[in-house]
Amino acid sequence: MADGRHARVLDELGTAIASGEIPPGTVLRLEQLQEEYGASRTVAREVVRALEVMRLTSSKRRVGITVRDPADWNHFDPRLIGWQLDGASREQALRMLMELRWAVEPTAARFAALRATPEDRGRLRALASRLQSTAKARDLETFLRHDIAFHHVVLAASANPMFCQLSDVVAQVLTGRTEHGLMPPEPQPEAVALHVRVALAVDGGDAEEAEEAMRGIMEQARDEVAEQFE
Repeated sequence: MADGRHARVLDELGTAIASGEIPPGTVLRLEQLQEEYGASRTVAREVVRALEVMRLTSSKRRVGITVRDPADWNHFDPRLIGWQLDGASREQALRMLMELRWAVEPTAARFAALRATPEDRGRLRALASRLQSTAKARDLETFLRHDIAFHHVVLAASANPMFCQLSDVVAQVLTGRTEHGLMPPEPQPEAVALHVRVALAVDGGDAEEAEEAMRGIMEQARDEVAEQFE
C-alpha cells in the first residue's frame, strides 16, 4: 500500500511540476504536501527524495523544498519524460525527444552494423519479423513491445554504453506515442519495412545502409507525430 501511495503522490506532484502548474521557484513544505496529497510524512519525504534525485527540487533547512529551473532537471529520466508527455507540453516534449533520437539512433545503427554480435543480429532479424506480423494484425500492444526491444538491441549492439543508456528514454517515447493515440491504427508499412532494412543491414555489416534506414525511421516517426498536431 505504501508503495502505491508513494507512486501516486510522486506522479501527481511530478506532473504538476513538469507541466508548470507548480512553477520554478515555488517553495513547498512537507506539511503542505501531506495535506494536499493525503500522504503520510514518510511518503512525503520519499517523494521529495525522488524529486531531488531527478533534480526537479532542492531542499534547504529553514527554506523548504524549492522547485528548480527546468534547465537543472534530469531530462533523461523516463518518469519525467512520461509526465511531460502526459501534460499540455506534449508536442514540445515529443519534438525535443525526436531531435535526440535523430541525433543518436542513426549513428547507433551504423556502429551496430560494425560491432553487433551474432546474437544481436539474430535478435534483430527475429524482432523485425515479429514487427511485420503484429503490424498486419493491428496488435499495437505487442507491436510496441517488439519495437521497444528492437531499438534497445540496436542501441546496445552499437557497443557504446552511453547510447545504450538511452534505451529507457526511447522506450518511454514509443510508449507515450502509443498511449496517447499518436500511432496510426495499423503501423505504416513503410515504417515496418525500414525496420526490416535496418535488421538486414546490421546483419550484413552494411553501416551506411543501417544508418540511412534508421534515419528513415526517424523521418517517418517525425511526420506521423507532426500530422497529429496539425
